[in-house]
Amino acid sequence: MISIKAAIRLLRPKQWTKNIFVFTALVFSKKLLDPDSALLSLRAFFAFSLTASFVYVLNDVADRERDRLHPKKRFRPIASGEITLRSAFVIAAILLVLIAAFVYGLDWRFVTCLGFYLVMNLAYSFYLKDVVLIDVFVIAIGFMLRVIGGAFVLDVARSSWLILTTMFLSLFLGIAKRRGELIALGTQTSGALNTRKVLEHYSVEFTEQMTTICAAGFIFSYALYTVSDRTVKMFGTENLIFTTPFVLYGVFRYLYLLHKKMLGENPTEVVLTDIPMLLNFAAYGVAMLAIIYLG
Repeated sequence: MISIKAAIRLLRPKQWTKNIFVFTALVFSKKLLDPDSALLSLRAFFAFSLTASFVYVLNDVADRERDRLHPKKRFRPIASGEITLRSAFVIAAILLVLIAAFVYGLDWRFVTCLGFYLVMNLAYSFYLKDVVLIDVFVIAIGFMLRVIGGAFVLDVARSSWLILTTMFLSLFLGIAKRRGELIALGTQTSGALNTRKVLEHYSVEFTEQMTTICAAGFIFSYALYTVSDRTVKMFGTENLIFTTPFVLYGVFRYLYLLHKKMLGENPTEVVLTDIPMLLNFAAYGVAMLAIIYLG
């Protein structure tokens, strides 16, 4: 009998928050209030979320021995023995059926995008996560595919600046996660290296240099998007530039938590548990929607 709580933990629904990038096209194409478009984006969101959960299941199966050496990951359902391998494969099969149901009838380009996301993440789980730098670029490409897929499902144009912004943001978070892992685990013990082999190729100093570059790229890309001719023409205003301070604060706050609070091993947890960060997100969302939809 499969434990429902253990199964939910295996699917990692908290990580589904990463898939809100699918809604980027919905918001910035001014289709947020269109019920049909919102439904399509919602289906795309769940398709990506269930696909991610499918990958998590297979990843936990493949990494069960490594996870048992990790101070936190050893409590994962498969590593701890709460869920057997047979049950894990049953859950994976159910996820595939649900994914097929959600993508049925959607734009073929979205289905292709989702398929590439699945194949890439499986390659990451079984090999690419141990390849230095490629590991974080795979994470970045995954976020870019969410944005592109969100545009495909609605059949709307994609902004190159938004895709670049997404790439720099995801690289920033991915590299910051590596730094957090180095701090949390330490690279001087064999156990730490066995949990994520690629960490032996990183150092705290190296990750800090890369986070600085990616943070700057993210901020500049977003600022240039807000004042680009296409953006101004589409929204009929240059006021989107006034949302940039929220982006700056978000980056600075994350760097503060990374360096002063020694957080960062789990970016999703950092973002969802820090009150100032949540308030900043809320303020940004209100300002952005007001400018786009109310002029």
